[in-house]
Amino acid sequence: MTQHQEQNVQQAPHAGDPYTVAVARYFEAWNAREEGALGKAVGAACCEDVTYTDPLADVAGHEGLAAVIAGAHVQFPGHVFRQLGEVDGHHDIARFGWELVSVADGSAPVAGFDVIRLGEDGRVRSVLGFLDRVPAV
Repeated sequence: MTQHQEQNVQQAPHAGDPYTVAVARYFEAWNAREEGALGKAVGAACCEDVTYTDPLADVAGHEGLAAVIAGAHVQFPGHVFRQLGEVDGHHDIARFGWELVSVADGSAPVAGFDVIRLGEDGRVRSVLGFLDRVPAV
């Protein structure tokens, strides 16, 4: 198998591909509720020097990202983050849609998509987030 063929095999979408695995761990972090669980989930999903930038936040490191996640939980109690559609990835970059869903009634007041860059160990190295739907203020 040539190097090009090996790269194509590694980039083929399936349940165990590095993009899907990384995004699943990322959602575990965003849905972790307990403080200890949140820190562990962020550490499992992200490189130590992870950067996270969206229209409302620009932070770095595990603590910075954990604070953003905790803030979302405070602002939207009783909501969980859910992936929309499939993960699309190539090289060390992936993109995916998501929405924030109420466990009580299934409404989804917030939705967007993220573009992530993976580190060599498969954890998220950077996140660029975009908001497609936000509640009126």
